[in-house]
Amino acid sequence: MSGKSKHAYPFYIISGTLICLILLSVVRNTFSFNGFTFRPLNVLSDLQQSDPPPLVEKKAVAATKQLKATPGQPAGSTAVLTHEPPADFMSYTGIINYPAPVEASTVAPGMQHFVQALTDLRHGQRKKVRIAYFGDSMIEGDLITEDLRDSLQTMFGGMGVGFVPATSIVATYRTTILHSFSGNWKDYHYKNNPPEDVMLGISGHTFIPGADSWIKYTPVKKPRLNRFDEVSILYGPAEGNSAVAVNDRNIPLGGTAEVNMVTFKQDTAMPGLLLKCAAGMNTPLYGLCFESDSGVFVDNYSFRGISGIELAKLSSGMLQHLQQQRPYDLIVLHYGANVLFRPELTDYSWYERPMAKVMDSLRHRFPNTSFLIISTADKSYRKGEEYVTAPGVEALIKVQHDMAERFGTGYWNLFAAMGGEGAMVRWVEGDTVLANKDYTHFNRQGASRVGALLYKAIKHEFEHPAFSN
Repeated sequence: MSGKSKHAYPFYIISGTLICLILLSVVRNTFSFNGFTFRPLNVLSDLQQSDPPPLVEKKAVAATKQLKATPGQPAGSTAVLTHEPPADFMSYTGIINYPAPVEASTVAPGMQHFVQALTDLRHGQRKKVRIAYFGDSMIEGDLITEDLRDSLQTMFGGMGVGFVPATSIVATYRTTILHSFSGNWKDYHYKNNPPEDVMLGISGHTFIPGADSWIKYTPVKKPRLNRFDEVSILYGPAEGNSAVAVNDRNIPLGGTAEVNMVTFKQDTAMPGLLLKCAAGMNTPLYGLCFESDSGVFVDNYSFRGISGIELAKLSSGMLQHLQQQRPYDLIVLHYGANVLFRPELTDYSWYERPMAKVMDSLRHRFPNTSFLIISTADKSYRKGEEYVTAPGVEALIKVQHDMAERFGTGYWNLFAAMGGEGAMVRWVEGDTVLANKDYTHFNRQGASRVGALLYKAIKHEFEHPAFSN
């Protein structure tokens, strides 16, 4: 008999069996007998991790998700939501698309129109795509919109900062254009009760010039912002022989509509632009727009201290004429910081009712435009010895989400995208400081990150559209 111990035989048998089973698992064998197919053997199945299923994976039921054709679509076509919205809107970090409500099924659902506009731009079937981005102090100074604009223009083309008001309280803070002005402009806006005969512009401001009022704009040394190409002046009903001088070039301002526009090419020999108003001119001025002849353009409409319900003060005629002059393909509504003025309040019905009226009005005034509601960011307040997420944040997010679902818009949960519960504390106190010590507002670096996150979500929508015709 061999000198090897018999006690090792069980070990050899078990080891050999395990090796055979593992080999069978790797080979992924399968065979059939009498019409029955045996599944592949895999003893490692409990140790192997599979990719998690995507949050948006089910095809919508055509009977319930089929929508009427929106204006501009071929006759008889339908828009079908190809992905069901995720159940957990509180944690989903992508854009959620909702179909148009039955009573307003002719409006563009979710982000469908905007995605189609980007597609048409990419294929040379249109020249411009515009975004109107409304918000409060979270976006003033072109924060967030600067990075979103830069990314979209890098991907789809275009140059120019878009709309800039005649004057601004954050002109010295903005880094995407150099902006100065005389001190004798009269600024009527949301908060100072304009006279009845003064109509507010889309930014919530209307500017009336004084004697020899002037504005100066200068491009900055940044990609796609380093020169002016196509410039437009937006103004209200012109009075008499109104005119402005742009770099000593006389430009008449005519038209009696609520919004009028005159467009010209900037002289490349003069990088800056100096606008002077003619003596005695009373024509209301809204601002100037800086674009190229094609591409994507993002207009920043920030207004400090508002909640969004102030948009109800914009006249229907003004919005209608503006859409005729400079049509928007996407309107973004980004509010919340000023709604959370009492952090422990959780009943926002007082806000939901007037904001629903704003949404209903905007959806009817812009039926062919996509809408994107962006939730409030995280907001922290001091409770005891530490800062924590305000209880009102989650309650407000639900109201904003329900608004998107009710009116068939896109929805993006910024709170989830920035990290959810306690995110603002981490953004303020982390190694890389991304927000201010008020535990509410992003700093410039944090705003840049938010702009990048939003661009990523929009890019995903373009590459994986939720609607098909």
